[in-house]
Amino acid sequence: MDEYDVAMDTRQIPAHRDLTLDLARVFCVAVVVFVHLALVGVGRNADGSPFFVAPAEGTAWISPATWVAEIMPLFFVIGGFAARVGWASTRAKGGGAGDFVRARLRRLARPALPLYTFLALGLGTATLLGVDPALLKAVAIPVGSVLWFLGAFMLVQALAPWMIRLHERAPWLTLWGLLAAALVTDVIRLVVGIWWLGLGRVHPDGYGIGDELFGLPNIAFVWLFCQQLGFAMKDGWFAALSRAQLVGLLVLGYAGVGAMVYFGDYSASMLSNQWPPTLPLAALGLAQAALLTLLHRPLTRLMSKRWAQATVFLVGSRLMSIYLWHVPVIVALTGLQLLLPLPMPNPGSGIWWATRTLMLILVLACVWLISLATARLELSDVHGPARLTARWALPCAVVLFILPSVGIAVYGLDVPLASSAVLCTVASLLLSGTRTSVAVAKPPARIPAG
Repeated sequence: MDEYDVAMDTRQIPAHRDLTLDLARVFCVAVVVFVHLALVGVGRNADGSPFFVAPAEGTAWISPATWVAEIMPLFFVIGGFAARVGWASTRAKGGGAGDFVRARLRRLARPALPLYTFLALGLGTATLLGVDPALLKAVAIPVGSVLWFLGAFMLVQALAPWMIRLHERAPWLTLWGLLAAALVTDVIRLVVGIWWLGLGRVHPDGYGIGDELFGLPNIAFVWLFCQQLGFAMKDGWFAALSRAQLVGLLVLGYAGVGAMVYFGDYSASMLSNQWPPTLPLAALGLAQAALLTLLHRPLTRLMSKRWAQATVFLVGSRLMSIYLWHVPVIVALTGLQLLLPLPMPNPGSGIWWATRTLMLILVLACVWLISLATARLELSDVHGPARLTARWALPCAVVLFILPSVGIAVYGLDVPLASSAVLCTVASLLLSGTRTSVAVAKPPARIPAG
């Protein structure tokens, strides 16, 4: 376990750890929660039946706002930084790529399993009780919308040891190669999409299934590009630039996004470009990496305070629980409002927007209660050698874990996919399991009071 995998405890902070990255990760997840609270509104019709709307849809400010609110590229950049640190730590302890990948897999699969189980049981029970399929779909689709991250992040982390070697040998060639591959994928997707739509084969949600499937390779190319930026950040590439150069990269990144939206066939909403990921998100990742570096000095001063460290580490130790469970909690709280005679402001109204902050606090409080049982699953449990030493075991475990989240993202969450996710995740944990061994831990480094 490396320094970015230790329990979030102010008593266990290595002196050389960059605390601004912990703050950035917490900020990213907080933005994700708020965006999901703001994107979909639920109201009550005169007869008491619910209706679902997108309050911001059609407003002039929503697309520009997503250029700030779409922070997943930064999450992958930070993940690349942490992977570089973790790989160095693994190598220093005599481990190899298998040890690194196995630890990453189990840190994602263990907290994902309770959620998948909950979703399978919940959707299955609702189906047996005869809940309206249209209502069930309206609930299940947003709940499953965040699960793409599990497969995407696992994929790039599993490839990290080999991508780090490419970065060390040919960093610029690797970056340009990934950009070129992402561009080719987008072009193919566009061509296939035009052909597919010409046949009238349109997904019920309004997009062509064919062109989405052809865009899936960018799960690797776009997010690997952002991860490579994290490798470069760990090497000090960004820190070595002057403020003027960093501002130039920031402008270049956003100018690239603007040019692709204006001249290309890309949506002006970066949230629409998120699945499957498209080339503008790579440019956004460059801009966000430059911005994080520009803000490094004031953020470092902030993170020198004990209260800031305590807050960030308290939330950070439960980040995966917050990410995985926040949408089910939003759905549950909304359902409670519908069932009880509680006032429900009209989605999109001034009162509704004013309640978003209150809802954010309430959602985080509920997720916190859930995390009391799930947070321990976010810690690595890899203490010994793998139970299965066959070379096929770990690759199979990774593939089994990735496939369900991709399937849910493409086709939408339902009972068969949720059940398959449970079975695949259990299988991936069994295939990547370890024999227990006693490890003597060094006493954690302590930092002076700030």
